Amino acid sequence: MILKDVSGFAENPAPLVPAEAPEPVPGKGEILIRVAACGVCHTEIDEIEGRTPPPIFPVIPGHQVVGYVARLGQDAGRFRPEDRVGVGWIHWTCGICDACRSGNENLCPQFRATGRDVNGGYAEFMTVPEAFAHPIPEVFTDAEAAPLLCAGAIGCRSLRLAGLSDGLNLGLTGFGASAHLVLQTVRHRFPHAKTFVFARNERERAFARELGAAWTGATEAEPPEKLHAIIDTTPAWKPVVEAMKHLLPGGRLVINAIRKEEKDKTELLRLDYPVHLWLEKEIKSVANVARRDIAEFLELAADIPLRPEVEEYPLADANRALAELKAGKIRGAKVLRIA
Repeated sequence: MILKDVSGFAENPAPLVPAEAPEPVPGKGEILIRVAACGVCHTEIDEIEGRTPPPIFPVIPGHQVVGYVARLGQDAGRFRPEDRVGVGWIHWTCGICDACRSGNENLCPQFRATGRDVNGGYAEFMTVPEAFAHPIPEVFTDAEAAPLLCAGAIGCRSLRLAGLSDGLNLGLTGFGASAHLVLQTVRHRFPHAKTFVFARNERERAFARELGAAWTGATEAEPPEKLHAIIDTTPAWKPVVEAMKHLLPGGRLVINAIRKEEKDKTELLRLDYPVHLWLEKEIKSVANVARRDIAEFLELAADIPLRPEVEEYPLADANRALAELKAGKIRGAKVLRIA
Protein backbone atom coordinates (compact mmCIF):
# COMPACT_ATOMS: atom_id res chain seq x y z
CA MET A 1 0.00 0.00 0.00
CA ILE A 2 1.43 3.37 -0.96
CA LEU A 3 0.78 6.97 -0.01
CA LYS A 4 0.87 9.08 -3.17
CA ASP A 5 0.47 12.55 -1.66
CA VAL A 6 -0.57 14.48 1.42
CA SER A 7 -4.32 14.67 1.83
CA GLY A 8 -6.87 14.48 4.59
CA PHE A 9 -9.41 11.73 5.10
CA ALA A 10 -12.15 14.26 4.35
CA GLU A 11 -10.74 14.77 0.84
CA ASN A 12 -9.78 11.13 0.34
CA PRO A 13 -11.35 8.47 2.58
CA ALA A 14 -8.94 5.88 1.09
CA PRO A 15 -5.57 7.69 1.01
CA LEU A 16 -3.51 4.52 0.62
CA VAL A 17 -3.69 2.70 -2.69
CA PRO A 18 -2.50 -0.79 -3.66
CA ALA A 19 0.46 -0.90 -6.00
CA GLU A 20 2.92 -3.39 -7.45
CA ALA A 21 6.60 -2.70 -6.78
CA PRO A 22 9.75 -4.69 -7.49
CA GLU A 23 11.23 -6.61 -4.60
CA PRO A 24 13.78 -4.30 -2.94
CA VAL A 25 17.45 -5.27 -3.01
CA PRO A 26 19.37 -5.04 0.29
CA GLY A 27 22.42 -2.79 0.12
CA LYS A 28 25.66 -3.05 2.02
CA GLY A 29 25.00 -3.89 5.66
CA GLU A 30 21.27 -4.31 5.03
CA ILE A 31 18.82 -7.19 5.22
CA LEU A 32 15.72 -7.93 3.16
CA ILE A 33 12.70 -8.72 5.32
CA ARG A 34 9.65 -10.73 4.26
CA VAL A 35 7.00 -8.86 6.23
CA ALA A 36 4.50 -10.88 8.26
CA ALA A 37 2.74 -8.16 10.28
CA CYS A 38 2.82 -4.38 10.66
CA GLY A 39 1.23 -2.31 13.38
CA VAL A 40 -1.00 0.66 12.56
CA CYS A 41 0.04 3.89 14.28
CA HIS A 42 -1.43 7.39 14.55
CA THR A 43 1.81 8.65 13.01
CA GLU A 44 0.57 7.23 9.70
CA ILE A 45 -2.42 9.58 10.03
CA ASP A 46 -0.01 12.46 10.71
CA GLU A 47 1.80 11.56 7.47
CA ILE A 48 -1.43 11.33 5.48
CA GLU A 49 -2.69 14.67 6.80
CA GLY A 50 0.62 16.47 6.34
CA ARG A 51 1.74 17.08 9.94
CA THR A 52 4.89 15.01 9.42
CA PRO A 53 4.94 14.58 5.64
CA PRO A 54 7.28 12.19 3.80
CA PRO A 55 10.05 14.02 1.92
CA ILE A 56 9.24 12.18 -1.33
CA PHE A 57 6.23 10.40 -2.83
CA PRO A 58 5.10 7.75 -3.27
CA VAL A 59 6.10 6.11 -0.01
CA ILE A 60 5.11 2.87 1.70
CA PRO A 61 4.12 3.65 5.32
CA GLY A 62 4.39 1.40 8.36
CA HIS A 63 6.98 1.31 11.15
CA GLN A 64 5.96 -1.48 13.54
CA VAL A 65 7.25 -4.28 11.36
CA VAL A 66 7.67 -7.98 12.15
CA GLY A 67 9.02 -10.34 9.52
CA TYR A 68 11.60 -12.90 8.50
CA VAL A 69 15.03 -12.36 7.00
CA ALA A 70 14.80 -13.24 3.31
CA ARG A 71 18.23 -12.17 2.10
CA LEU A 72 21.46 -10.64 3.39
CA GLY A 73 23.16 -7.70 1.73
CA GLN A 74 26.91 -7.39 1.36
CA ASP A 75 28.76 -7.51 4.71
CA ALA A 76 25.54 -8.25 6.62
CA GLY A 77 25.99 -11.12 9.07
CA ARG A 78 24.21 -10.29 12.30
CA PHE A 79 21.18 -12.38 11.30
CA ARG A 80 20.62 -15.55 9.30
CA PRO A 81 17.93 -16.28 6.70
CA GLU A 82 14.53 -16.96 8.29
CA ASP A 83 15.44 -15.27 11.58
CA ARG A 84 12.44 -13.34 12.88
CA VAL A 85 13.17 -9.64 13.30
CA GLY A 86 11.41 -6.38 14.07
CA VAL A 87 11.84 -2.82 12.84
CA GLY A 88 10.61 0.33 14.59
CA TRP A 89 10.36 4.03 13.71
CA ILE A 90 14.15 4.44 13.83
CA HIS A 91 15.52 3.29 10.46
CA TRP A 92 18.95 4.98 10.48
CA THR A 93 21.01 7.64 12.23
CA CYS A 94 24.42 9.07 11.35
CA GLY A 95 26.30 7.68 14.36
CA ILE A 96 28.78 10.58 14.47
CA CYS A 97 26.88 13.70 15.58
CA ASP A 98 26.83 14.90 19.18
CA ALA A 99 23.41 13.37 19.78
CA CYS A 100 24.42 9.94 18.49
CA ARG A 101 27.74 9.93 20.35
CA SER A 102 26.04 10.92 23.61
CA GLY A 103 23.54 8.05 23.41
CA ASN A 104 20.66 10.21 22.16
CA GLU A 105 20.45 8.93 18.59
CA ASN A 106 16.71 9.66 18.61
CA LEU A 107 17.70 13.35 18.41
CA CYS A 108 20.08 12.90 15.45
CA PRO A 109 19.47 15.75 12.95
CA GLN A 110 19.75 13.21 10.12
CA PHE A 111 17.30 10.75 11.73
CA ARG A 112 15.49 8.67 9.10
CA ALA A 113 12.13 7.21 9.97
CA THR A 114 10.77 3.89 8.74
CA GLY A 115 7.67 4.36 6.61
CA ARG A 116 8.20 8.10 6.17
CA ASP A 117 11.74 8.83 4.98
CA VAL A 118 12.13 5.30 3.55
CA ASN A 119 9.62 2.63 2.59
CA GLY A 120 8.10 0.75 5.48
CA GLY A 121 6.10 -2.32 6.35
CA TYR A 122 2.73 -1.93 4.59
CA ALA A 123 4.26 -4.23 1.98
CA GLU A 124 5.40 -7.80 1.41
CA PHE A 125 9.12 -6.91 1.54
CA MET A 126 11.28 -4.11 2.93
CA THR A 127 14.96 -3.47 3.64
CA VAL A 128 16.68 -2.08 6.72
CA PRO A 129 20.25 -1.70 7.96
CA GLU A 130 20.83 -4.83 10.05
CA ALA A 131 22.06 -2.69 12.97
CA PHE A 132 18.54 -1.21 13.24
CA ALA A 133 16.69 -4.55 13.28
CA HIS A 134 15.83 -6.43 16.47
CA PRO A 135 15.38 -10.13 17.26
CA ILE A 136 11.81 -10.88 18.37
CA PRO A 137 11.31 -12.97 21.54
CA GLU A 138 9.66 -16.32 20.85
CA VAL A 139 6.92 -15.73 23.43
CA PHE A 140 5.09 -13.34 21.08
CA THR A 141 3.14 -14.03 17.91
CA ASP A 142 3.91 -11.82 14.91
CA ALA A 143 0.81 -9.71 15.55
CA GLU A 144 1.52 -9.36 19.28
CA ALA A 145 5.11 -8.29 18.65
CA ALA A 146 4.28 -5.55 16.12
CA PRO A 147 2.92 -2.88 18.55
CA LEU A 148 5.83 -3.48 20.94
CA LEU A 149 8.19 -1.93 18.39
CA CYS A 150 6.67 1.56 18.56
CA ALA A 151 3.64 1.84 20.85
CA GLY A 152 5.48 -0.17 23.49
CA ALA A 153 8.95 1.28 23.00
CA ILE A 154 7.81 4.91 22.91
CA GLY A 155 5.61 4.22 25.93
CA CYS A 156 8.63 2.83 27.78
CA ARG A 157 10.66 5.92 26.87
CA SER A 158 7.79 8.15 28.03
CA LEU A 159 7.67 6.29 31.33
CA ARG A 160 11.41 6.79 31.80
CA LEU A 161 11.09 10.52 31.08
CA ALA A 162 8.16 10.77 33.49
CA GLY A 163 10.48 9.77 36.34
CA LEU A 164 7.90 7.50 37.95
CA SER A 165 8.89 5.36 40.94
CA ASP A 166 6.94 2.85 43.00
CA GLY A 167 4.17 4.26 45.15
CA LEU A 168 3.60 7.37 43.01
CA ASN A 169 0.51 8.30 40.98
CA LEU A 170 0.62 8.19 37.18
CA GLY A 171 -1.97 9.64 34.84
CA LEU A 172 -2.57 8.50 31.26
CA THR A 173 -4.52 10.73 28.87
CA GLY A 174 -5.91 8.68 25.99
CA PHE A 175 -6.02 4.91 26.07
CA GLY A 176 -4.87 3.46 22.77
CA ALA A 177 -2.04 1.16 21.76
CA SER A 178 0.74 2.87 23.71
CA ALA A 179 -1.20 3.62 26.89
CA HIS A 180 -2.55 0.08 27.26
CA LEU A 181 1.03 -1.22 27.17
CA VAL A 182 2.26 1.46 29.60
CA LEU A 183 -0.44 0.50 32.10
CA GLN A 184 0.58 -3.16 32.04
CA THR A 185 4.25 -2.21 32.32
CA VAL A 186 3.60 0.02 35.34
CA ARG A 187 1.68 -2.73 37.12
CA HIS A 188 4.68 -5.03 36.70
CA ARG A 189 7.52 -2.60 37.46
CA PHE A 190 5.81 -0.45 40.09
CA PRO A 191 3.23 -2.64 41.88
CA HIS A 192 2.42 0.06 44.46
CA ALA A 193 1.94 2.86 41.94
CA LYS A 194 -1.60 3.83 40.98
CA THR A 195 -2.62 4.63 37.41
CA PHE A 196 -5.42 7.09 36.61
CA VAL A 197 -6.77 7.01 33.04
CA PHE A 198 -8.50 9.89 31.24
CA ALA A 199 -10.24 8.74 28.05
CA ARG A 200 -12.89 10.22 25.80
CA ASN A 201 -15.29 7.28 25.72
CA GLU A 202 -16.54 4.68 28.15
CA ARG A 203 -15.30 1.80 25.99
CA GLU A 204 -11.70 2.90 26.47
CA ARG A 205 -12.26 3.55 30.17
CA ALA A 206 -13.77 0.10 30.68
CA PHE A 207 -10.77 -1.48 28.95
CA ALA A 208 -8.43 0.46 31.24
CA ARG A 209 -10.27 -0.83 34.29
CA GLU A 210 -9.97 -4.38 32.95
CA LEU A 211 -6.21 -3.91 32.83
CA GLY A 212 -6.02 -2.62 36.39
CA ALA A 213 -6.42 1.17 36.31
CA ALA A 214 -7.09 2.56 39.80
CA TRP A 215 -9.55 5.13 38.41
CA THR A 216 -10.91 6.21 35.03
CA GLY A 217 -12.72 9.32 33.89
CA ALA A 218 -13.46 11.56 30.94
CA THR A 219 -10.89 14.06 29.68
CA GLU A 220 -12.39 16.85 31.83
CA ALA A 221 -12.95 14.70 34.94
CA GLU A 222 -11.34 15.46 38.30
CA PRO A 223 -9.35 12.48 39.66
CA PRO A 224 -9.66 11.60 43.37
CA GLU A 225 -5.95 12.28 43.92
CA LYS A 226 -3.33 14.61 42.45
CA LEU A 227 -0.73 13.01 40.19
CA HIS A 228 3.07 12.93 40.24
CA ALA A 229 3.35 12.43 36.47
CA ILE A 230 1.07 12.21 33.45
CA ILE A 231 1.74 10.75 30.00
CA ASP A 232 -0.37 12.23 27.20
CA THR A 233 -0.85 9.92 24.20
CA THR A 234 -3.49 11.93 22.33
CA PRO A 235 -3.24 13.99 19.11
CA ALA A 236 -5.16 16.88 20.69
CA TRP A 237 -4.34 19.93 22.84
CA LYS A 238 -7.31 19.85 25.20
CA PRO A 239 -6.02 16.84 27.22
CA VAL A 240 -2.71 18.68 27.73
CA VAL A 241 -4.39 21.69 29.32
CA GLU A 242 -6.71 19.54 31.40
CA ALA A 243 -3.85 17.31 32.59
CA MET A 244 -1.75 20.19 33.92
CA LYS A 245 -4.45 20.98 36.49
CA HIS A 246 -4.04 17.54 38.06
CA LEU A 247 -0.28 17.56 38.63
CA LEU A 248 1.23 17.87 42.07
CA PRO A 249 3.86 20.59 42.63
CA GLY A 250 6.99 19.56 40.75
CA GLY A 251 4.96 17.15 38.61
CA ARG A 252 5.75 16.43 34.98
CA LEU A 253 3.58 16.00 31.89
CA VAL A 254 5.22 13.93 29.13
CA ILE A 255 3.69 14.39 25.68
CA ASN A 256 3.96 11.16 23.69
CA ALA A 257 2.93 12.39 20.24
CA ILE A 258 4.99 13.21 17.18
CA ARG A 259 2.60 16.03 16.25
CA LYS A 260 -0.54 17.68 17.62
CA GLU A 261 -3.55 18.47 15.46
CA GLU A 262 -4.36 22.12 14.78
CA LYS A 263 -8.12 21.88 15.18
CA ASP A 264 -8.19 22.55 18.93
CA LYS A 265 -5.04 24.66 19.22
CA THR A 266 -7.10 27.48 20.73
CA GLU A 267 -7.32 25.30 23.86
CA LEU A 268 -3.82 26.58 24.67
CA LEU A 269 -5.33 30.02 25.30
CA ARG A 270 -6.89 28.53 28.44
CA LEU A 271 -3.46 27.97 30.03
CA ASP A 272 -3.42 29.89 33.28
CA TYR A 273 0.03 30.23 34.84
CA PRO A 274 -0.89 29.81 38.53
CA VAL A 275 -3.33 26.96 37.82
CA HIS A 276 -1.45 25.00 35.18
CA LEU A 277 2.28 25.76 35.43
CA TRP A 278 3.23 27.32 38.74
CA LEU A 279 4.98 25.37 41.53
CA GLU A 280 7.62 23.98 39.18
CA LYS A 281 5.33 21.86 37.06
CA GLU A 282 6.90 20.99 33.71
CA ILE A 283 6.08 19.71 30.24
CA LYS A 284 8.45 17.42 28.36
CA SER A 285 8.09 15.98 24.87
CA VAL A 286 9.18 12.60 23.58
CA ALA A 287 11.08 12.66 20.29
CA ASN A 288 11.30 9.41 18.34
CA VAL A 289 12.84 6.29 19.87
CA ALA A 290 16.40 5.02 20.13
CA ARG A 291 17.40 1.42 19.46
CA ARG A 292 17.97 1.05 23.19
CA ASP A 293 14.27 1.77 23.84
CA ILE A 294 13.15 -1.00 21.51
CA ALA A 295 15.69 -3.56 22.71
CA GLU A 296 15.00 -2.91 26.40
CA PHE A 297 11.25 -2.97 25.98
CA LEU A 298 11.26 -6.23 24.00
CA GLU A 299 13.26 -7.85 26.79
CA LEU A 300 11.02 -6.43 29.51
CA ALA A 301 7.82 -7.36 27.67
CA ALA A 302 9.03 -10.95 27.26
CA ASP A 303 9.97 -11.20 30.93
CA ILE A 304 6.56 -10.02 32.20
CA PRO A 305 5.25 -11.50 29.76
CA LEU A 306 3.16 -8.62 28.48
CA ARG A 307 0.18 -9.43 26.26
CA PRO A 308 -0.79 -6.70 23.81
CA GLU A 309 -4.46 -6.61 22.85
CA VAL A 310 -4.54 -6.58 19.05
CA GLU A 311 -7.16 -6.21 16.34
CA GLU A 312 -5.97 -7.78 13.08
CA TYR A 313 -6.80 -6.64 9.54
CA PRO A 314 -5.65 -7.88 6.12
CA LEU A 315 -3.29 -5.48 4.34
CA ALA A 316 -6.06 -4.65 1.85
CA ASP A 317 -8.05 -3.13 4.76
CA ALA A 318 -5.31 -0.69 5.81
CA ASN A 319 -7.51 2.32 5.04
CA ARG A 320 -10.31 0.93 7.20
CA ALA A 321 -7.92 0.33 10.09
CA LEU A 322 -6.59 3.88 9.83
CA ALA A 323 -10.08 5.40 9.59
CA GLU A 324 -11.19 3.50 12.69
CA LEU A 325 -8.07 4.65 14.53
CA LYS A 326 -8.78 8.26 13.59
CA ALA A 327 -12.39 7.87 14.76
CA GLY A 328 -11.27 6.50 18.12
CA LYS A 329 -12.53 2.96 17.52
CA ILE A 330 -9.66 1.39 19.44
CA ARG A 331 -9.14 -1.50 21.81
CA GLY A 332 -5.42 -1.97 22.24
CA ALA A 333 -3.47 -1.95 18.96
CA LYS A 334 -4.38 -2.44 15.32
CA VAL A 335 -2.16 -4.74 13.23
CA LEU A 336 -2.09 -5.55 9.52
CA ARG A 337 -1.50 -9.14 8.41
CA ILE A 338 0.82 -8.98 5.43
CA ALA A 339 1.72 -12.52 4.43
